[in-house]
Parts: sequence; C-alpha cells; structure tokens
Amino acid sequence: MRYVLIIAGGSGKRLWPLSRQGEPKQLLTLINGKSLLRIAYERVQGFVPDANIIVCTGAPYADTVAEQLPEIPAENLLGEPIGRDSLNAVAWPAAVIAQRDPDAVMAVLTADHIMDPVETFRDRLDEGFRIAEQEQDAFVTFGVVPTHPATGFGYLHRGESLVGFENAQQVESFKEKPDAETAEQYLASGQYWWNSGMFVWRVSTFLQALNRLQPVTFAQVGELAQHPERVGEIYPTLTKISVDYAIMEPVSTDAVPGRVVAVELPISWHDVGSFMALAEQLRRDGDDNAASGTTVALDSRHNLLINRAGSEHVLAVAGLERMAVVTTGQATLVVPLDASERVKDLVARVVEEHGETHG
Repeated sequence: MRYVLIIAGGSGKRLWPLSRQGEPKQLLTLINGKSLLRIAYERVQGFVPDANIIVCTGAPYADTVAEQLPEIPAENLLGEPIGRDSLNAVAWPAAVIAQRDPDAVMAVLTADHIMDPVETFRDRLDEGFRIAEQEQDAFVTFGVVPTHPATGFGYLHRGESLVGFENAQQVESFKEKPDAETAEQYLASGQYWWNSGMFVWRVSTFLQALNRLQPVTFAQVGELAQHPERVGEIYPTLTKISVDYAIMEPVSTDAVPGRVVAVELPISWHDVGSFMALAEQLRRDGDDNAASGTTVALDSRHNLLINRAGSEHVLAVAGLERMAVVTTGQATLVVPLDASERVKDLVARVVEEHGETHG
C-alpha cells in the first residue's frame, strides 16, 4: 500500500520571532488562517487514507499537531525527543511502516512548502509512486523546474529519461547550494532542477540501503519500531546526518545498489524558510506592502509588516522600503528584507546575550 510521511520538525529560527522555542514555523497560522502543516496535509488529503499518513514532529509539539490534524490516528504521530536531522526523521517512520506493511511504498514530504497548482503536484506524486512500485531499485526524488538562479537550493543534475514514464529522468549527481555564478550556469544549461527534498521509495529498498550505509542506525530504528517506549533512550543516540548525505548521494554514485530518479515538478514552489519567502505568500496593499495584523504604513513600499502582539497593539511605520518589521508579545524584529537570511545568526546572538527563553 501507499503511505505518506510528513516531516514537521525543526524550529524555523529564520522566522524568529514568529517562530520560537516551542512555536515552530510549521504550526503557525501564517497563510490564509492555516498553518503550513495543515496546508501540507490538505495537499495529500484523500490521496492515501488518513490511516496511512504519518507525521514526524518534535515531541513538545505533538499535542498541537494532533489538534491541527484531528483526522490522523494518534499512533501515526511520532514525536522526536530531540532533532537528529532528516535521516532519522525518515528512518524511524520507515521502520514503523515496515512493521505494518513490508511491501509498503512511502512518500516523504515536508511541512514547510507552498506549491501551486496542487493538482499538478498530486499528478507527479502519483507518477513517483508508480515508478517505485514498478522499479524496485528506484529512489525517487522530485525536481522543481528552476525559475531563477537560486543560491539557496541544492540542484539535481539530470541524465537520461526513464523509459515508460513521461516526466522522469535519471539523476547523475546531487549538487550543493551553488554560488551566484554557478547557479547562473546551471540555469543556462537547462540540465538542472532544484532539489525539492521530497522522495518516494519502497520501504524495503530504503531500509536495505540504510542497513548497508548506516548499519547502526538501521539496528536502532528497528529496535525503536518494536519498542516505542524506549524513544527517549534510543533516539538521542542516533547519528545526526541528513538523508541526502546518508542515502541519496551514495545511491547516486553507485556506492550501493539502486538508482536515483527525479520526477519533474513544473509548479510554483516556495520553501517558506525566510521572511522574503513568506512575504511572497501574503496579500499586498497598493504600495506592495505585505501585511498581517493591525498595521499602518505611511509613505512605505515593498515591506513585510507582521503584528502578532495582539489586537490592541498597532504596528505603524513611515518612510520604509523593503524592510521586514515583525512584532510579537515577546520580541520585535527589524531587518532589510534582502538580509532576512541573517535572522538565524541574529537569534544566536539574542540567545547568547539574553538566554534561551528569548530564542
């Protein structure tokens, strides 16, 4: 059967102070009154049964996830006691799914992406499932057609087409986030897609590769799937590594049996990982200000203005251009929009000078 795993971990420090300790970005109602997690669920709602949708999140957020996704069975909410990077957020659920259904095929999706049109995404997700169901050795990823020379994404170097599938190609190699000049070259060549970080594979195929490449982790997640009560003991000892480094890149270089295939995603795709990206998702006024909450702008253009300090608090600006001004009941952030990637570094300084409770 088909399963969907939604990864909803991470703290989202680049959206501070909206996203803080205990309030990760994927659970905030940022867009049209919905959280990114809820949007991610609705994207696959009905594609597989709710009983086959699993969410891996931080243990402190499990109750909030349950409230936002009442359709998901409680046993399908897996809470990490501590973040150990993406491999373990995938490997633990994979081991759980394997116990239920050894022949399962699983998709790995994330909870912080905005995609449009959804119908195209679902069509290509179905193609990814069909590839994994037919090609037992396939590790399927999804390549977003680039619209500009982005330096914030990894890239997939495309190879030959996959026979029998209209929108799939072999992946020759994974490329790290490039500098601006290299990104321009990738875009001009027409041979690269953005790496979306979403996957489909047979659970058995993934676990076999995990056993070859990360045998200690394979044994640990197998034990955890059989004894979930030991999560607090086992999970913090797992090797911290991404699924790209641990599995996908070795498979793409023939280090283990298998092959990486990419399905083209010709969609509008936004990784909401910065205030610049968030601003693109909000409605704008006549001066191109993206605003949320009670705000007033005078002679100000192209800004992001977010007020989460309460209805009695007014956020007022004058003479600003291309700035992000974000205020909550605990903190206020002011930063140029084109420098919003530095927020993560700023949070580190805040914690260093004022303690963890302010991060």
